Amino acid sequence: MRRIVILLIMGLLLFGCGSKKNIRSKSKKQQHKKERVVSKKPVITPKVIAETPASKPEQPVANLSPVEAYIATYSAIAQDEMRLYKIPASIKLAQGILESSSGRGRLAVQAKNHFGIKCHEWTGARIYHDDDEAQECFRKYTDAKYSYRDHSLFLTERRRYYKLFDLDITDYKGWARELKAAGYATDRKYPDKLISLIERYNLYEYDEVVVGKRTTVSAVSEPINGHRVVKGDTLYSLSRRYNTSVETLKKLNNLTSNNLQIGDILIVKAN
Repeated sequence: MRRIVILLIMGLLLFGCGSKKNIRSKSKKQQHKKERVVSKKPVITPKVIAETPASKPEQPVANLSPVEAYIATYSAIAQDEMRLYKIPASIKLAQGILESSSGRGRLAVQAKNHFGIKCHEWTGARIYHDDDEAQECFRKYTDAKYSYRDHSLFLTERRRYYKLFDLDITDYKGWARELKAAGYATDRKYPDKLISLIERYNLYEYDEVVVGKRTTVSAVSEPINGHRVVKGDTLYSLSRRYNTSVETLKKLNNLTSNNLQIGDILIVKAN
């Protein structure tokens, strides 16, 4: 009897362990199965092929001389200043070209000073540059348009230039001569150089547009008493071309050497 009871107990124990083992095993299988069911499949993003826009053809670049490029850049500003301050655009452009070497001079490049205006009462930024004397003080601007405006104020606010504004606004020759008479420049050929530039590049036409005498500006014409230096020009070749002498050309243009720069304007005969 005791043996039977022991066998029954052992049987119950064995059955219980097996059941738990099966339940645990089954539970793990179900969990694993459940995990596989809810696992997300990787999302494959379709490749988007962007269309490359057709390349735009390059815009042709005008083959302008330094002087012509300067005029194209600053003529509108000069005309605006003419409307506001009654200073001929032709005079302002010619002075800018001459004083700044068509925007390539040191003062124009480093100080945006296109008219060689010195410090005087100036309290702003400044630059030092050799001119009539060594290391003179010149005004420095953040933009060339401020140089144009300061030039207008310089002429209108100083008593010694008052005679300019008694002249007709289209009388560029009178303006050029009076600027020299009022002491704007020490070069005795200053008026001739301004007039030569104005007539070589038809700058007077910008004045005529402002006062309503014309609506457009024509193409650049040949100079009346000036010559634009091109590659290969020498003082000797120009003296032969214009039936003059090298010394005369140097005197007319206040030159101290025979060196010429392409794009510069030379006076080849006196007015």
